[in-house]
Amino acid sequence: MAHDFGFIGLGTMGRPMALRLLEAGYTLIAHDQRESAVDELVQRGASAAGSVEEVSRMAPVVFLSLPMPEVVRKVISGPGGLAESAGSEIVVDLSTTGTQVALEMREVLSAAGKTLVDCPISGGAEGAAAGTLALMLAGPEQAVERLETPLRNLGKVFRVGDAAGQGQTMKVINNLLSTAALTITAEAMVLGSKAGLDPHAMLDVLNAGSGQNSSTSSKFPKHVLTRSFDFGMPIALSAKDARLCLDEAERLGVPMIVGNSVRQMLTLTRDHLGPEVDMTCVVNVVEEWAKHEIGEITR
Repeated sequence: MAHDFGFIGLGTMGRPMALRLLEAGYTLIAHDQRESAVDELVQRGASAAGSVEEVSRMAPVVFLSLPMPEVVRKVISGPGGLAESAGSEIVVDLSTTGTQVALEMREVLSAAGKTLVDCPISGGAEGAAAGTLALMLAGPEQAVERLETPLRNLGKVFRVGDAAGQGQTMKVINNLLSTAALTITAEAMVLGSKAGLDPHAMLDVLNAGSGQNSSTSSKFPKHVLTRSFDFGMPIALSAKDARLCLDEAERLGVPMIVGNSVRQMLTLTRDHLGPEVDMTCVVNVVEEWAKHEIGEITR
């Protein structure tokens, strides 16, 4: 039986997005290396696929939500991948691969008579569950028009270009700005706390003033001051996204001195604390260097 969509990759972001498509009434065939992740979707009405080829064969449109560019390459152009499988007329990549990988995969799929739609996302696991993501959509007009309605179940759709790669460029720029806010907020909050300021009062002031950003308004009150460090984005992926942005900047000859400092901080955190720790653990490295922990203060 054919399905409206295929979905490959049911991790932190893929799972809630797939669930939202199911809840909207679309039929779905799903695949993930973890059987438990697929089983959960099946319990909610999806069909299970044992391979990428099966997803491709059973769905004209396939969504990808995968962690790293090399995984996207494997799923699209590897043995048994989407490029060489029947079906999957349109491949929608929700992952963050960087501009050059998107261009490469567009050519691979085009040679197979298929279309790549570039649609990276921003908003974290909370946004994926709530359907409030920002979706950066780029691709041929006909394919994009076909996707806009179902994609609205995931969040707000922004058409940023007509070719694969433009969505990726927008995404890595967005992510570098977000992690720049995170890293400087970590330094500022540790400084203020060590100087004797109440961290909650600091956030109140920052969020009422010109220092407000996504970290002061959300990440720090929800995931840092609570000491839960559970925003849902591994530091390895944050460091990867920064690298992709700086690679594109270098290719285009755009200097990014601050961006390089942000990448260095993310990479140091990854190497010091491990690739799987949450991106908000950047503050732990600053605390260690400063010999001061912000901690949680109950009002």
